[in-house]
Amino acid sequence: MPKPLNIALVGSKFMGRAHSNAWLSVNKFFDLPRDVVMRTVCALEAKETRAFARKWGWDRATTSFDDILDDETIELVDVGSPNHVHAPQSIAALEAGKHVACEKPLAGTLDDARAMRDAARKAKRRGLQTFVWFNYRRCPAVAFAHQLVRKGKLGRIYHVRAQYLQDWGGPDTPLSWRFDVKQAGSGAHGDLNAHIIDMARFITGDEIVEVSGAVQETFIKERRVVGTTGKGARSRKRRGKSTVDDCVLFLARFKSGAIGSFEATRLATGNQNGNRIEINGEKGAIKFDFERMNELQWWDNTLDSSLRGWSRIMCTNAGDHPYVDAYWPPAHLLGYEHGFVSQAADIIRMIAGRKPVVPMPDFEDAYQTQRVLHAAVLSARERRAVKMSEVK
Repeated sequence: MPKPLNIALVGSKFMGRAHSNAWLSVNKFFDLPRDVVMRTVCALEAKETRAFARKWGWDRATTSFDDILDDETIELVDVGSPNHVHAPQSIAALEAGKHVACEKPLAGTLDDARAMRDAARKAKRRGLQTFVWFNYRRCPAVAFAHQLVRKGKLGRIYHVRAQYLQDWGGPDTPLSWRFDVKQAGSGAHGDLNAHIIDMARFITGDEIVEVSGAVQETFIKERRVVGTTGKGARSRKRRGKSTVDDCVLFLARFKSGAIGSFEATRLATGNQNGNRIEINGEKGAIKFDFERMNELQWWDNTLDSSLRGWSRIMCTNAGDHPYVDAYWPPAHLLGYEHGFVSQAADIIRMIAGRKPVVPMPDFEDAYQTQRVLHAAVLSARERRAVKMSEVK
């Protein structure tokens, strides 16, 4: 009987919950070569971390990352901490002989991402694997779109049109680490553009070779600092500077000759989580919107002109659409959390020497997305086209 896979998690906030749910659920939905043991969760506040461990099924709670590194039974470290500590934590875990799954973006800066890529290359020679939580690849509709392109259903691709629009970052949103460039690296750009760059690369199988026309804007220059006064009352008067972008747009050229546009913002009023992509090809086209995540819109340009039109594919059929056979009957819809569960399943498969259902981004792959993020910032600041050959 295969030995269990002992996992440690770093981080107990939004992503900590999403990852914990995935590890708690993955063996219940998927028949996998190894069972998960949720051994240790690590976060900054001792009391909160103990409560988190009890609620989400972790055996132990600690505030010391060294406890994870020193535990020889832990095989996989799941890094769900803020961006600025992705590099030191991931590199230390690899050097301690552990596989690493890291949240996106890979890092807050290109230099940190490069260091992570280099550490992963060295660790790979010792049989260690790296994974990055670009969870939208595991939406059945997105994975199916990837498969359609590989089968040639779109033919030559002309356009990639991607947006990630949210509206939670208005003037009343208080200052947090996500608005601090030293911790986050960037704002909407690294948080949201990272996802749609990865999605475009994944679906098309193509790489961006030039970025141009980038625009970067911080609309809300200062934000309310939520804290306490000496008497313990909440203070609403203190304000701090937001040092990240609220919005970044850019254009791109792909190696195949296709052109693309990318837009990420936290101030698109009326859009709560509009992660959208449209790809137009010679033979067909697809549209995806995460707010309708179970659906893929499809245009078949090979049909007689009298029959052409957008059709809705409900990507919930077991045997037809990736991952669905592990979940519910047709049109019994999946949600946000299932992308993480499906990715956890593929991580376990790969650690056991098996193939994932669709390609998994490792640190090498995620570094390519980080290069595009960096090129867009250069383009915006220097107001010029940036060839990817400039970004090493």
